[in-house]
Amino acid sequence: QVQLVESGGGLVQAGDSLRLSCAASGRTFSIYPMGWFRQAPGLERVFVAAITSSGGSTYYTDSVKGRFTISRDNAKNTAYLQMNSLKPEDTAVYYCASTYGRVISPPVNSQGYGYWGQGTQVTVSS
Repeated sequence: QVQLVESGGGLVQAGDSLRLSCAASGRTFSIYPMGWFRQAPGLERVFVAAITSSGGSTYYTDSVKGRFTISRDNAKNTAYLQMNSLKPEDTAVYYCASTYGRVISPPVNSQGYGYWGQGTQVTVSS
């Protein structure tokens, strides 16, 4: 079965950086888009970033543009989210996700993804 396992979260100060990883297994990683979402306490899970299967195109929510970078290493079956200049409002549980099917453009809403990791906590103190 498809498994996604996030790692790399933690407690950091405002302005610091973190790199999240998402290790995938159970199917051919390189042919499916990947996405990152986050969920703060009491709020809905929201889109953060997405990347096409080849890594050639990336998409970001406005609040993280210029600070976060999504990437993937298809040889390692791993997706990444590099987060720089972190702010307290970035505090959330971060989830990686993969689509059920082979789509060209990665969805920017949670309904477009069928496989999810367990999440990793990111806490940014001011």
